[in-house]
Amino acid sequence: MNLEERKIAFVQLGKVLQNFVLKKDWKGFESGLTEAEYDDFNYLILKSKSLNGWFTEENVRKAIGGIVNLLNPDKLDEWLSKYQFNSEKNKSVGVIMAGNIPMVGFHDVLCVLLSGNKLVGKLSSEDNLLIPAAMEFLIKIEPQFKSKISFVERLTDIDAVIATGSNNSARYFETYFGKYPNIIRKNRTSIAIITGNETEEELTAFANDVFLYFGKGCRNVTKVLVPTDYDLDKLFNSFFPYKDIIHHHKYANNYDYHKAIYMMNQTSIIENGFLMMIENDTLHSPLSILNYQYYGNKKETLAYIETYKEEIQCIVGTDYVPFGKAQMPEADDYADGEDTMKFLLSL
Repeated sequence: MNLEERKIAFVQLGKVLQNFVLKKDWKGFESGLTEAEYDDFNYLILKSKSLNGWFTEENVRKAIGGIVNLLNPDKLDEWLSKYQFNSEKNKSVGVIMAGNIPMVGFHDVLCVLLSGNKLVGKLSSEDNLLIPAAMEFLIKIEPQFKSKISFVERLTDIDAVIATGSNNSARYFETYFGKYPNIIRKNRTSIAIITGNETEEELTAFANDVFLYFGKGCRNVTKVLVPTDYDLDKLFNSFFPYKDIIHHHKYANNYDYHKAIYMMNQTSIIENGFLMMIENDTLHSPLSILNYQYYGNKKETLAYIETYKEEIQCIVGTDYVPFGKAQMPEADDYADGEDTMKFLLSL
C-alpha cells in the first residue's frame, strides 16, 4: 500500500465521518455507509458520555467536524507535500492517547498510518469507542489497513512510542519507554493576547477558544493578556452566548467549588454567573476560571511568552492563531510543537 492509496482511503474516511458532524435522519449516503453502520456510530456518539461526562453529543460532533477538516484532500496534499516518503515504513508505533476531549488521539493515528507504520494504540478508558469504530470504517474502505491497526491494553513489541498525558504520567512514560524513540507530551495550555483593537466579531469568536470542550483541551485559552485599563466587560459580553454552559452539572460543580474557595480566601474575582476571571500571573487556571494579566507594551507580552514557552500550546491573537480557531488545528499544528510526521518518517 503506497502513500497515494493510504491518502485516498483517509479522504474517503473523511466523507464517511462527514455524515456524523450534524445530527440528521438516515436518508442514504454516497459514502457507502449502511443504515446499520450509521445507527451504530450514532449510538457510540451518545454512549461516549457514559464513559466521560464531558463528552456531550454536541462536543463529540464538533470533534468529528475537526477530523473531517483534517481529511480534506487539498489540505492533506499540502501537508504531505512537505515530507519525503522515500521508503516503505513498517515500524510498530505505540500510541498512548489522552481522553480529555473526544477523539483527541486521532491526529497521532493519522500520522502513524499515513507514514506507513503500524498503529499499536493504547486508548484512554474515557474515550475508547469512537476511534476504533472510525478505524473499522477505514479498514472497510481499504482492507490493507487491517494488518496495520491494533488496539491493546499493554504496549509490547513496539519500535517507538508517542505518549500524551500529564506531567506526572510523563515521568512514568519516560521511565518505561525512554529506551525507544519517543515523543512524550506533558501538560500544556494556551493563552490569548488582546490588543484592544479587536472587532466585536473577533471577540465573539474568542469565546470558542475559552469554552469549547468546556475548556478541557490544551488548546483552550486559560490565560489572557490585556492592555492596561482594558475594559473586561468587553470580554464578558462576548462570552454571553455560552451562558448555558453553567447548566452542565460537572462544569457547575467546578464553578461552585472554586467560587467558594476564592470567597473563603477573600480572593478578588469578577464573574458573570458562568465564568470567573482572576488577575493572576500564572498560566494554568482551573475549569470555569480565566486568568488575566495586564501588560503595558508588546515587549512585556513577548517576555511572558518566553517565560512560559515550554508550557504554552498555542497563542490566540491578531498576530497569532486567529480568534475562534484555537480548537480547529490544521494537520501541521503539532502538539508541543514537535513534528510528529518527521519523527515517524525517521524511524
